[in-house]
Amino acid sequence: MAKRGTPNASNSAESLLPSSRKKAKPSAPDIGCCFVGKPIQVTEARRKWPHRYHAPSSKQNNEENSEVVLAKCHYRQAKVDGVVYDLYDDAYVKAEDGKPNYISKIVEMFETVDNEQYFVAQWFYRAEDTVIKMHGGLVDKKRVFISDVKDENPLDCIVSKVKIAKVYSNVDFTRNKRKIPSCDFYCDMKYTLPYLTFSNLVDETAKTESDASSTISNETSSSGVVNGSNNPANRKTNKNDSSDLSEWTLLDLYSGCGAMSTGLCLGASLAGIKLVTRWAVDINPHACKSLKLNHPETQVRNEPAENFLSLIKAWAKLCEEFSLIGSERSDSDPDTDEEVDNDNSDLKNENSGDQSDSEDFEVEKLLAVCYGDPNDIKKPGLYFEVRWLGYDSSYDTWEPIEGLSDCKEILKEFVTKGYKKKLLPLPGDANFICGGPPCQGVSGFNRFRNAEAPLEDEKNRQLIVYMNIIDFLKPNYVLMENVVDILKFSGGYLGRYAMGRLVEMNYQTRMGMMAAGSYGVPQFRMRVFLWGAWPTEKLPPYPLPTHEVVSRGFVPTEFEEITVAYDSKETCQLADALLLEDAISDLPSVSNDESRDEMNYGTAARTEFQKYIRLKKNEMVGHVATAKSTTCRMLYDHRPLQLNKDDYDRVCQIPKKKGANFRDLPGVLVKNNKVEWDPSVERVMLESNKPLVPDYAMKFVRGTSSKPFGRLWWDEIVSTVVTRAEPHNQVILHPTQDRVLTVRENARLQGFPDCYKLCGPIKERYVQVGNAVAVPVALAMGYAFGLACQGLCDDNPLTTLPFKYPSCLVQTDNDDRSS
Repeated sequence: MAKRGTPNASNSAESLLPSSRKKAKPSAPDIGCCFVGKPIQVTEARRKWPHRYHAPSSKQNNEENSEVVLAKCHYRQAKVDGVVYDLYDDAYVKAEDGKPNYISKIVEMFETVDNEQYFVAQWFYRAEDTVIKMHGGLVDKKRVFISDVKDENPLDCIVSKVKIAKVYSNVDFTRNKRKIPSCDFYCDMKYTLPYLTFSNLVDETAKTESDASSTISNETSSSGVVNGSNNPANRKTNKNDSSDLSEWTLLDLYSGCGAMSTGLCLGASLAGIKLVTRWAVDINPHACKSLKLNHPETQVRNEPAENFLSLIKAWAKLCEEFSLIGSERSDSDPDTDEEVDNDNSDLKNENSGDQSDSEDFEVEKLLAVCYGDPNDIKKPGLYFEVRWLGYDSSYDTWEPIEGLSDCKEILKEFVTKGYKKKLLPLPGDANFICGGPPCQGVSGFNRFRNAEAPLEDEKNRQLIVYMNIIDFLKPNYVLMENVVDILKFSGGYLGRYAMGRLVEMNYQTRMGMMAAGSYGVPQFRMRVFLWGAWPTEKLPPYPLPTHEVVSRGFVPTEFEEITVAYDSKETCQLADALLLEDAISDLPSVSNDESRDEMNYGTAARTEFQKYIRLKKNEMVGHVATAKSTTCRMLYDHRPLQLNKDDYDRVCQIPKKKGANFRDLPGVLVKNNKVEWDPSVERVMLESNKPLVPDYAMKFVRGTSSKPFGRLWWDEIVSTVVTRAEPHNQVILHPTQDRVLTVRENARLQGFPDCYKLCGPIKERYVQVGNAVAVPVALAMGYAFGLACQGLCDDNPLTTLPFKYPSCLVQTDNDDRSS
């Protein structure tokens, strides 16, 4: 990734109140405002605040040093309007007219060399003063966040004392609100500008392990500091306390074909953690089939996320009704479908007449559960799939729970088995929830975007559903992915909402933007990633780039400092950016009408990327080593979308050279980067009698776009893999073959290993690949998660990766991380 400059808090739009306020100037001496007692001894003051006692030398006379206010002496107490303030007291500070007073901690009191009286404020931010902004109402009004921002202020700016309870022990406020003592505000988190991070408040006064242990007791200290414990119902114990190899469970929401969870699990394995995708939910049936094909161990649910939320809530009530909560459970295969006895397949013919005549139906067993309207009768609710006694599977039906009132024992048997096998997650079951809730209401292609109230747009409602699922299940970790438009549209309304919801639920959180090309694929593809970590966990960092990719695309100024990249002052050795040729040059030639789903490679890998992307599943990290297969490596999904005759004829006339597109066709002139018809050339027609150069190409982006029928070239990086393979408005043609890129070629640009098969019609496979999170990005995030859940990272928002994609995929002979 292109290197960025050092964040400048004073210029950032996120340097919100009070640090960006118009500062008061020193006033005339006020007899009601003075320091109290003797100055602090010079040696102590110089040790604590050395920068106040050394005038900058000529070599150091830069902007930073020149702004330092020099001190004559420091004090521990001051009196303002008759009230004595001690060093480290919390206080209100004057704000501009019409604004609420600022809140600060007094961290320094000194008299300047010019005999002026100053104090240094370390600022507390209200929720609305943070990145949350307009969603500050989500957060308790008494909750404030300590920042790292400090500055000097005239002593007479102090207004009055304020009582702030410091909460160090990761209290679950929903259950322990009464344990917060009487106070004006309470502070449990720190808010820092780098990557807009909300993190645990650390008790810096704790000196020993015993002190730290006492901090997490359920008692309130006499000093007004809350000592609470985080112990919500069904909360799993911190994995850091476990020395065994018990697995971490993952719920993949809006899973698509499973790229994000696949990468996360691979990355976690590289960090020594066994992360298993136990559940996945998506509305696309083809994507669900792909995920199940590649991850048979996963319980894949093809349903809307809002139905899934209703289902897990209803499931939890059933488990409670049958007194199952807290009873023994199994971590074995979650797939609870019982094998159908094939010997009963003929019973339908033998018994159906008798059953129909008597209309006497008896439930044999329940097969599945869902929430929705499976019978399409406009009666949504909780339904169970029923196998009828004496009938085979062709007679299975979905019945509402109300219709099973006479089958309590069968219902209890099904729920008990489902509970033991973790058919569905209960609160505390899912250690990790990931997903990219679709926010189509922010797309620039949506002419009816609701900029005033984005969450009222049905196309953005999935963000609310996603957060509601998190609120119900309360995982240890959360990772949300989304397009950069959630930070561009309506002042970043949706991105701010997502952070606000997580903070409201007491999650630590930070936001970053990552480019796929920075992690080893020839595709730029910038996306936003939002981490959430339960207070008992370490907040994961963002993995720094491994490959040099030049930044492109507009990023809102307010969020430009969350781009995950090396600081411009840092020295780093990044690999060269991967190019299209590095990724796909080994793939066999195929025609526009290629129809095979499987074929031989035919050639050897030509680059390191190609060598490792060809690994078979049992050769990859995170999988138990097995005997080496003797079967040949096969290439899957190397098929293009078949173009119609007219488009194919057009593509055949696009020159095979870098930058070629419809502008190279006869009859087109380009003036000042805008196309127009060449009056000297008669318009060329196709066999169908349609024009070779279609009108829509000439009019696209008012004639300024070179994308229609654009041909990629070997030394290029693709901007973003898209879901549609039509060449009408995008550069998607193969460099030297007359066709669009195949599904597999697109999959390689997304970092999918070649062993990952896709299901469904060709158009649907393109959709699955285009909607996916780039696998190497997810893998890098999985590695960061693996470090965090073991406590192996510090509070730095960034970390370096000890590997590069895809060579990290190979499983070594002694790799036993998943055994």
